[in-house]
Amino acid sequence: MTTAGVHVHVPVTVDATTIRLGDQLLVGGQSLTVTDLVALPQGAKRVRFASGETLTLQRTSVFYATRRHVPGAD
Repeated sequence: MTTAGVHVHVPVTVDATTIRLGDQLLVGGQSLTVTDLVALPQGAKRVRFASGETLTLQRTSVFYATRRHVPGAD
């Protein structure tokens, strides 16, 4: 049996330094997928979602998210 293409989404807490492309942030009860990140002054990041919406994460902003993980890949 092959595990190619098998992945799970694991819960993570993210901030401006740990957010990654592909993360799914929970904002206002909606799951939004990160498609672009732009570094801003003072450690902030502008996050663009697949929906076209944007959000600015300040250095101290913390969100719950899920992240795609391939078991055995670490």
